[in-house]
Amino acid sequence: METETAAGGFAIHPMDQFIVRPLFSDGPVQWYTVTNVTLWLALAVLCVAALMIFGTRRRALVPSRSQSMAEMAYGVVHNMVEEVTGPEGVKYFPYVMTLFMFILFANLLGLIPASFTTTSHVAVTVTLALMVFVGVTILGFVRKGPGFLKMFWVEAAPLPVRPVLAIIELISYFVRPVSHSIRLAGNLMAGHAVIKVFAGFATMAILSPVAIGAVTVIYGLETLVAVVQAYVFTILTCVYLRDAVADNHH
Repeated sequence: METETAAGGFAIHPMDQFIVRPLFSDGPVQWYTVTNVTLWLALAVLCVAALMIFGTRRRALVPSRSQSMAEMAYGVVHNMVEEVTGPEGVKYFPYVMTLFMFILFANLLGLIPASFTTTSHVAVTVTLALMVFVGVTILGFVRKGPGFLKMFWVEAAPLPVRPVLAIIELISYFVRPVSHSIRLAGNLMAGHAVIKVFAGFATMAILSPVAIGAVTVIYGLETLVAVVQAYVFTILTCVYLRDAVADNHH
């Protein structure tokens, strides 16, 4: 967490926790190398499977804790998809639910001491965002054909202004994966970096009580952020999905 310096002090390196490292070697990271990212992504998948499969297999009338959590997550996401996208979007609920649960567990697992926060890496969040972007775009053209392009033509605006608005709408559309992914990665990276900084100060006798209290508060806040960011990523996915399945955009 902190390393001794030549002057006898210490240096805090809050960004070291985001370094990708091989699990079984000390060599360079290649595309096929099993890394700490691979491990914690796999753990997130296993946690989702454990909760949704094993937690609900009995389907008791009086639900267990795991069944209650699974049913609550199911209900929240299903209502979100139905309210935002309408009846036509409900058929895509399984994908949205999978996306929400994966991001949620990836975020929460990153709060375990000595773990790795996979969703703090833009490479992971960009991949998730591009899957949504490409999928929604293809779905829009499959369902509406060239009519999907009408979403860029604001018919409610005066005719001379429409070409300018069309360019703005087009730019905004292609920026979606950037904002979609950076919002998630940036929030998690910033929060974890702050936690490590205060954890470093906790080793100093003078600042220890204050630092420990700050870490506790920030840790609780980061737990909330982990849930909120999974929700935000998912609801934005629903908003983008609505463009592909809704009858009218403007």
